Amino acid sequence: MDFLNVQGIHHTYFTKNSATTALTDVSIAVEEGEFVSFLGPSGCGKTTLLSIIAGLLQPTEGTVILEGKKVEKTGQSIGYMLQQDYLFPWKTIEENILLGLKISNQLDSTKKAYALTLLEQMGLKGVESQFPKQLSGGMRQRVALVRTLTTEPKLLMLDEPFSALDYQTKLKLEDLVSNTLKSFKKTAILVTHDIGEAIAMSDRVFLFSASPGKLHKTFIIPKELREETPFKARSHEAYSRIFQTVWKELESLEPANKH
Repeated sequence: MDFLNVQGIHHTYFTKNSATTALTDVSIAVEEGEFVSFLGPSGCGKTTLLSIIAGLLQPTEGTVILEGKKVEKTGQSIGYMLQQDYLFPWKTIEENILLGLKISNQLDSTKKAYALTLLEQMGLKGVESQFPKQLSGGMRQRVALVRTLTTEPKLLMLDEPFSALDYQTKLKLEDLVSNTLKSFKKTAILVTHDIGEAIAMSDRVFLFSASPGKLHKTFIIPKELREETPFKARSHEAYSRIFQTVWKELESLEPANKH
């Protein structure tokens, strides 16, 4: 049985004067421990689909099944990492990373020790009593990842988490996130506009077409790339081949090329 099953998702946004279909007939299955990416032109419904999978949005039609159970509202089994770190500026780093545990009434000495160990594993030892403004953007995103992982979610949603960072920091964080999720055997969905990032980090890439958003093509990333860290994968010979293939496919979906 698949870990995550998205079946026949159709979603329309209604306003007083209009109806806009964001997604039509989207069905995907994700296995436990798999890392997949959603890629596609702007307006193809990637973030809408992420919100539906997380239970934040009820689809007009279709169902989402996570570990055999229908997702109807957002639960503890799903963790989010967003483009912005959303750390509370008036709280210390320690208070920030323990927030999810506190809200869900899971905070005890064992969980706290686990959270602080994670912080250390992320190379952030000694920042516990500092405030977010004292840290760089990359460090803050690492804190956000620790906060997400402390509640031990089964599925991680990564919504363009690296797009606000400079290129060097982004590459380092891709490796760190990828290695961390692999070591915890986490299942993750990445929403990105960056073809390279999708290829370097994923087992499979789902390419969506826009207006309305639907699954256009699925790319299986070759084993030799999946076994490398994202940074090393980018310089592998197989990387440029698949990059060109995905690029051409994405180009064909851009409205300017439709005559």
